[in-house]
Amino acid sequence: MITRLRSCWSAIRYLAVGAASSMVSWFVLVGMLFVLLMCPFGVGIPALPVALQLIRRPVDFERRRASRLLDEPIPEPYRAGNPVTDPASRRDLGWLLFHGATGFVIGIFAIALPLGGLRQVVTAFVWQTVPGGMESSLGFVVTSWPLAGLSLISGVGMIAITFLAPKVARWQASVARKLLSPAPGVVLTDRVVELAASRAAALEAHGAELRRLERDLHDGTQARIAAVVLQLGIADSIFEKNPEKARELLGRAQDTATGALAELRTVVRSIYPPLLTDRGLDGAVTALADRCPVPCTVDIRSDSRRPAAVEAAAYFVVAEMLTNITKHSGAERAWVTLDGAADALLIEIRDDGHGGADETGGSGLSGIRKRAEAFDGTLKLSSPVGGPTVVKVELPCGS
Repeated sequence: MITRLRSCWSAIRYLAVGAASSMVSWFVLVGMLFVLLMCPFGVGIPALPVALQLIRRPVDFERRRASRLLDEPIPEPYRAGNPVTDPASRRDLGWLLFHGATGFVIGIFAIALPLGGLRQVVTAFVWQTVPGGMESSLGFVVTSWPLAGLSLISGVGMIAITFLAPKVARWQASVARKLLSPAPGVVLTDRVVELAASRAAALEAHGAELRRLERDLHDGTQARIAAVVLQLGIADSIFEKNPEKARELLGRAQDTATGALAELRTVVRSIYPPLLTDRGLDGAVTALADRCPVPCTVDIRSDSRRPAAVEAAAYFVVAEMLTNITKHSGAERAWVTLDGAADALLIEIRDDGHGGADETGGSGLSGIRKRAEAFDGTLKLSSPVGGPTVVKVELPCGS
């Protein structure tokens, strides 16, 4: 019973606040009507986007209230750009119109029913103490016991109806959720845009990786192999005249070929590190932490294997972040955490450095974001001045 009373009291408060906010809705609607009436004269046209932007404040207030009552988040449906062309603006106006028409009446009833019912019950018992009878909350004067009985019955009925307040409040909040959430078609459209952006990011990341490989092979391995060919040719041409010089060139050619092989192995490792095949992501990340100049602690909370592409992306994310920590953070310690369910891999890299990390500062964070977005993943950065810096990367692993 106590739980029901608390729920009823909470619902009455919700509906009472809704009565006040419904009055605000009418003021907002009148203001919007005035702006629309001024549009034919040219005055309202520049004011219309500003007005639509301003109405989002009371609407956001209602969205937060409904979210708390329903105990579930209601995402904001707004798109970046002009509010006039945003479908969410029309839904906001629809909610303001609905709430203005119903919220005040419902809120007043939510307040009046319990108070009026209580007065009806009290009147049924104390009417004799008032000369000439006592007026009830329903307007009739109780001057006899039959009227007192009617007052008691009506009062109990009004109090009983009050217990329906939680259902009415949830209904009002559900309408708010329906109107103030992104429309299903809009969600699908936005999702298509996100997927297109992810595909573009994937293509850009793939192109950048190919350019890096081409540059590494051209500037490093290819140049060394060309030097080997040149040294072998010179050694062959002078072998009969100057065998000692030829042997020296052959030795240099061997050293150069060894260096070219080492560079080629480095390039191969940058495509897919052999450690991932031999030891898995956990072992590969642990090896990265062991080689990091900054003392690094690795916390493995999920040791299930992921798709090879996801593990490779995670490996390079950790490698890039540890490099950033070593070069830029001034940290004394770092922490790497691998977590997540089977359908997602969560990576958290944290350090105790001076903070202030910025994606536009050439720290490689923008590249990490693009690598994550190529897998439809996300990157969240927290790096206040003074530290600590925390980077959270989520990589979906679904098929």
